Amino acid sequence: MSTTRKLIEVSLPLEDINRESAREKSIRHGHPSTLHLWWARRPLAAARAVLFAQLVDDPSSHPDRFPTEEQQKAERDRLHGLIRDLVVWENTGDRRLLRQVREEILRSTGGKPPTILDPFAGGGTIPLEAQRLGLEACASDLNPVSVLINKALIEIPQRFGGRSPTFPGVGESRLGDWPSTTGLAEDVRRYGAWMRKRAEERIGHLYPRAELQDGSTSTVVAWLWARSVGCPNPACGIAMPLVRSWWLRKKKGKEAFVLPHIVPDSGSSAGRRVAFEVCHDKTAAPASTNNGTVGRSGAICVACGTAVDLGYIRTEGRAGRMGAQLMAVVAEGNRQRVYLSPDESHERAAATDRPQDAPREQLAYMPRDIKAPTYGMTAFADLFTNRQLRAMMTFSDLVLEARERVLEDAASAGTLPGERLAGGGAGAAAYADAVATYLAFAVSKLADRGSTIVTWFLERESTRNTFARQAIPMTWDFVEPNPFASGTGSWIGAVEWTADALRSAAIDATPGTASQADAATRDYTNLVISTDPPYYGNIVYSDLSDFFYVWLRRSLRDVHPSLFFTLLVPKAEELVANPYRHSGEEEASRHFETGFEHVFARARAGASDDYPITVYYAFKQTELESEGVLSTGWATLLEGMIRSGWAITATWPVRSELSNRMLASGKNALASSIVLALRPRHETASTTNRRGFLSSLKAELPRALTEMQQGAIAPVDLAQATIGPGMAVFTRYARVVESDGSPMTVRTALALINQALDEVLAEQDGDLDADSRFCLKWYTQYGWSRQPFGEADVLARAVNTAVDGLARAGVLTSHEGKVALTRPAALPSKWNPATDDRISVWEVTCHLARSLATVGIDDAAHLMAAASSRIDLDAVQLLAYRLYELAQNKDPDDALLFNALGTSWADLSAVSRTKPATVGQLALDLNSAG
Repeated sequence: MSTTRKLIEVSLPLEDINRESAREKSIRHGHPSTLHLWWARRPLAAARAVLFAQLVDDPSSHPDRFPTEEQQKAERDRLHGLIRDLVVWENTGDRRLLRQVREEILRSTGGKPPTILDPFAGGGTIPLEAQRLGLEACASDLNPVSVLINKALIEIPQRFGGRSPTFPGVGESRLGDWPSTTGLAEDVRRYGAWMRKRAEERIGHLYPRAELQDGSTSTVVAWLWARSVGCPNPACGIAMPLVRSWWLRKKKGKEAFVLPHIVPDSGSSAGRRVAFEVCHDKTAAPASTNNGTVGRSGAICVACGTAVDLGYIRTEGRAGRMGAQLMAVVAEGNRQRVYLSPDESHERAAATDRPQDAPREQLAYMPRDIKAPTYGMTAFADLFTNRQLRAMMTFSDLVLEARERVLEDAASAGTLPGERLAGGGAGAAAYADAVATYLAFAVSKLADRGSTIVTWFLERESTRNTFARQAIPMTWDFVEPNPFASGTGSWIGAVEWTADALRSAAIDATPGTASQADAATRDYTNLVISTDPPYYGNIVYSDLSDFFYVWLRRSLRDVHPSLFFTLLVPKAEELVANPYRHSGEEEASRHFETGFEHVFARARAGASDDYPITVYYAFKQTELESEGVLSTGWATLLEGMIRSGWAITATWPVRSELSNRMLASGKNALASSIVLALRPRHETASTTNRRGFLSSLKAELPRALTEMQQGAIAPVDLAQATIGPGMAVFTRYARVVESDGSPMTVRTALALINQALDEVLAEQDGDLDADSRFCLKWYTQYGWSRQPFGEADVLARAVNTAVDGLARAGVLTSHEGKVALTRPAALPSKWNPATDDRISVWEVTCHLARSLATVGIDDAAHLMAAASSRIDLDAVQLLAYRLYELAQNKDPDDALLFNALGTSWADLSAVSRTKPATVGQLALDLNSAG
């Protein structure tokens, strides 16, 4: 049965997608990721592009409309242009563009686009972007925190979009309507401010102002604390501070650091204690200012110099003998931070009793990712100071009070309560639930910035959050932000970030649905999947999300009763390879692999032939470095998908890191994740042998490479992208049989696909002109090094050219019996391809690479335009890919050079079409440049 090939199965403007995915990391305010923290989200840009290409037909599927390859290429370029516009963050609200994109999807789906399901919805990236494209989005996850995030992105905004604020007097303060989520966001701000006022009335006395040197007072931004344990030296016994670094600020001329002093103290058992002073005279800084007193291997007593290992500190912590001492106070100054020495009034203010109903739930035992329990911090309440607990519980309880206030204000305005949000209501009661949900998200932000895991970010003079990485580590000196200040770490700051994130909602789309469901047991009928499943044990989602769950449950148990009926997040069915939960690494991997295969077998049972599904696969960095595309985990999961009845039709490497860091060592570093397109394998699939597989592979790979390169895929990504059409051949068969009768493994197939790619690229060399064939063969053997003339003469005769002619062309130098290729950087800057009487593909490729690297895209585009009538530019592009493949393990600088040319090809081609391809114009440009 023939199927309509979708764009994702043929070609993507991958470099544009990756560039915007990387840029997205620097976008914060208003970004959906700031609504509530979740780990390892896929970039929105990638999700938008993948979903569009998953549903839109490739022009090769319509030979009646696009009968020639040129017409297909032109239509593919048009669709790529749409994707290039679509992935730009600033265009997410462009209604004209979105309407055009939605029309394209409707055209390819017969006016009835499918419902998109993400069964591992996580932070909601894929369902949100499906909704933005006008699709019906369905999100499910086993984790209730994930489900709540998805509800807040694809259900609630659509239900209450365009509504005026409920807070008294606000709705009438604005001329005109409250479009989109502006009214809802305004209520979040207003009721958030109301909560702050009530909280300050109750616990404001615990947060005193700081007294400055001029006698005035200022709001405290944060208090910096150092954990301490008793020195084991019997002659000392002092409470020794555990500090990473004594620095507070390193700006030249404005330095600030903490200086410890040993002072008498009759109240301590040691008879003395460590006192801290904030200093600004850099010359007074101790030699150990950078290092502090504690590191990876242990600590040093600041009083007596005794070395203490971490085992002793852990023992003291588990025995309840780890304390904390105030090191410094950070206050608001005149456009800068003011650093003050601690005083007793601030220590007394913090010395409040521990609330009796603080969360008693226990942290998971997971020494790799959750370090705090090994130091005695076993309950979630232990991650907070007593004052922080009071603040967290106060704001959590105020969420419900704010909900009642919303309901009362709505009643005063004559709005009936109606059904609750969980019951599908859209009246006052449901709206009050919605506002409470977002206010609870602000409490989550307060927790993330308000635990004792938070540290001082020296470069920004601000705080790192609890989850600066995907773990709960142990920290030594920590920061306690003031929730009643402004900015990062404050309550108002948390509310503002939450309200701003509501701007990203797609309210002009069909309301989505988010539900709690196990991916291994849920129904997949009539749903098209796009998902980013967990990858082995990279992230322990349930154990980490418990940190937020205990607070969300306190605020929202009555608002979302079905999500918060358990004490902690469900874990038994979670699809992760957790060695602590599954009796070691081997059992954990087996649990994950079996569960993964079961999920995709179940999805296969309800799959449609009309559309491919898309799956994001996240690599472990250690796998990339040690095994590359032959990664064991990668091969194992591909095996599981194939056994589940899926055929792989495309693989696209998605990277979200900036620059070309992957080429620093000259190696082809792989993208951080791969998007796979999969289709159901037909029951009638035949069997073949190794020879049949290789024959099909070599027949189909050249065309697939040509189609992929039309998307200007970067040379660095070519090997990974080639896996797609290669595996499409492999998985087309029920099985591929080796000579001994055993089935071919995926790992073997991957190796053969890589080998076939090398052969196809090498075969393309034969289509080059004689001069280019000589240069390519010489480069393959000798690079840029000088070699005997005789070697060059033999090779030149073999490819039907001459060394003297090559020297006159300028592509090599020949003197004193030695020959060497001319490096691109050494080529003449005023070269004119329009007047060159011996032009070659090699020469054009090297000149374009040189011009792009040294002058820029405009200059290179001039050269391309002038060369277009003299040389086959497709051959130039292919040679850039070939040179990258040859250079990646030989010369990192060359690899960077030719990867840049391949990566920029689409932009370069577009600009070149605006440049005059005339000899006179180019000569004028070259003269003016000189």
